[in-house]
Amino acid sequence: MSLNLFAHPLSSYCQKVFIAFYENETHFHLKMLFGEDAKTSAAFTELWPIQRMPLLRDGDRTVVESTIIIEYLALHHPGAVQLIPSDPKAALDVRFMDRVFDNYIQTHQQKVVFDALRPPEQRDPHGVAYARQQLEISYRWLDGRMKGRTWAAGDSFSLADCAAAPALFYADWTHAIPAEFVHLKAYRQRLLARPSFARAVDEARPYRHLFPLGAPDRD
Repeated sequence: MSLNLFAHPLSSYCQKVFIAFYENETHFHLKMLFGEDAKTSAAFTELWPIQRMPLLRDGDRTVVESTIIIEYLALHHPGAVQLIPSDPKAALDVRFMDRVFDNYIQTHQQKVVFDALRPPEQRDPHGVAYARQQLEISYRWLDGRMKGRTWAAGDSFSLADCAAAPALFYADWTHAIPAEFVHLKAYRQRLLARPSFARAVDEARPYRHLFPLGAPDRD
């Protein structure tokens, strides 16, 4: 039975799920959102009125939220790369880091991005300043965390790194990681070199003009 993923290549949370698919070479059919096919968007809205992508459709089952989709794949469509450790203690650390990247990197960088999409008179400079401040705090903590580590939760690539890759990719575009945070910057480069994420980045290149802050001429 085919797996249908409602998503867009530029979306960070969609890239998070793409990485999980590509790590295990799990076949899926992309249902491109915000394209020319109005039926796809209508089907997406009917399945998930909240309209937050990505959304996975496996037969007659609907799975939403990027972390839950990756957890679902691990349970129902496992591959050679185990993104969630079988050991409960190790899995807890992976899940913790997944939440760190979603809540303390993605949330704040998207605050800045979404604010840029608003008309000037509706923007929130105080909220944006706070988001940038929180990114700085998170960068500092993560730089210490990544000292001596290869991946976010240890030596093995995991769900946490699926979350980290697009989060740090766009966060550095939105609010540059300071040069002093050498461990975090090196980690971001390792993520960019990972074939699964490199593929997701390449697939999003045709849509970079949609990034509201202006995509930098790098990465």
